[in-house]
Amino acid sequence: MTTHSESESNDKPNLATRIWQSCIRFVRRGLSFCFPQEKQHSSKRKRPPGLSRRDLFQGRLWKSVRPTQFAPLVTRYPKPVVDETPISKPRSVNGINIDPVPATNLGITSRSKPVPVFRPPGAIDEAQFLVGCTRCGDCIAACPYDAIRTASDRYGSVAGSPVIEADTQACMMCEDFPCITSCKPGVLVESIPKVMGTARVTEHLCLAHHHTTCTVCSERCPVEGALTVTDGKPTVVEDACTGCGVCRYVCPAPENAILLMPALARPGIQR
Repeated sequence: MTTHSESESNDKPNLATRIWQSCIRFVRRGLSFCFPQEKQHSSKRKRPPGLSRRDLFQGRLWKSVRPTQFAPLVTRYPKPVVDETPISKPRSVNGINIDPVPATNLGITSRSKPVPVFRPPGAIDEAQFLVGCTRCGDCIAACPYDAIRTASDRYGSVAGSPVIEADTQACMMCEDFPCITSCKPGVLVESIPKVMGTARVTEHLCLAHHHTTCTVCSERCPVEGALTVTDGKPTVVEDACTGCGVCRYVCPAPENAILLMPALARPGIQR
């Protein structure tokens, strides 16, 4: 027969059981806090649509964000529309195309522009010059200073036509212009200005702009008023300059201080 004290000791759980029960209660409280039952908290908290307990365990919280809440980080360009129209194969007989050939529209055919070059004095519009010049060489033979020469093959479409290269020999602007007189095709004329281009002084290369006395370009310039000297520094007057290239030809600077620009447009003549 058991006494009252023994029955009380048997009813009390041992230490291990109490620890286990405490752990179970702690886990249940944690689960109830993270995952409240829908019956008790259905009115207070609702789970976002599309988010399950498995998503919460795996950290997929981005599913609870609405698609329109944040702007996309990457913006993709729309794919180009590809014309999937089937291309019909040309009709052929024994490998020879028998379909009609469309007419060539010469009005929209683009022609490559020629390289800007220095033409002799009195040269007409470049397009008319290339059509009318016969490459006869009469202007080259008539020049007393051998300033006119034949363009080399590196000039492309203008190869073989007369040009002036100031680095080799500049045009001395003769008073009677024998090159114009000798031109039989009429692409060098007396009626238009004798402007081949224009010159410009590069100040950081010019000796006169670095406290050195140098007036060679202004002294040798054959065109009156094309070069002026102010405080010992030369300046090109573009309205009077003809682009003959004498200033570049005689420049004594270690790096030539004269920049020559050919005339991009010249007046034409009526045939």
